[in-house]
Amino acid sequence: MQITLVQGILLAIAAMIIGVDFWLEALFIFNPLIVATIAGIILGDVTTGVVGGAICALAFMGLTPAGGTQPPNPVLAGFMTVVIAHTTGLDPTVTFGLSLPFSIVMQYIVLMFYSGFSFFMPAADKAAENADTAALGRLNILLTGIVAASYGIVVFLSAYAAQATIANIADAMPEWFVHGLDVAGGMLPAVGFGLLLTVMMKAKYIPFLIVGFLIANYIPMENLLPVALIGAAFGLYDFFSAKARDDAIGSANKGNVTGGSGRGI
Repeated sequence: MQITLVQGILLAIAAMIIGVDFWLEALFIFNPLIVATIAGIILGDVTTGVVGGAICALAFMGLTPAGGTQPPNPVLAGFMTVVIAHTTGLDPTVTFGLSLPFSIVMQYIVLMFYSGFSFFMPAADKAAENADTAALGRLNILLTGIVAASYGIVVFLSAYAAQATIANIADAMPEWFVHGLDVAGGMLPAVGFGLLLTVMMKAKYIPFLIVGFLIANYIPMENLLPVALIGAAFGLYDFFSAKARDDAIGSANKGNVTGGSGRGI
């Protein structure tokens, strides 16, 4: 299906807003699941947006920026997974692999900003020394505007201007290559989730993982809402258990300090 000019502009505006959120890490709407769903709403294909977003979110789950390093850009991955699926009719599992080049391009653009914006630091330092909050505000708005514009331009060119080229490339791909992308797209979410588990997984959480796996795979359900509610219940249980342990430790420590002071007297 063709993307209209209005849809292309709306995608660009959404990319500008979400790109700024990714730059500032404020509202965290840059999660690929949210990004792809918004793209699906704009294109009138919500199902593709949600499915593509779920694939992207799982794949990017273990990839987070650390210091000056940047993983492939999740915003472009979310947008382009849905855009390519919408324009070519391919499954989002396949188009997720095709979205990665766009994601990597945006990754390097962001890295370029990290280096290039350092030239503005003398002006920022001078404004700070003079307590010129207005100048600091203008500088931040300027640089954030550059970031926003870059997201809007890249998404508009990729989604609207290049849609015919993308469709032709997709049509020219041999069947074995499409199958390979399908397999890779199915594996990457598992890889992303595995990367997350290497950081977050602790022995005390293994029972929760096993129970969740069994419920999701072996108990027939019409949707995943019951699984999500069970997960929320597990999370609340762990939260309040940890809080109770911390309160008990705090009370014990307070008692020891009080007891020690009494003996000292």
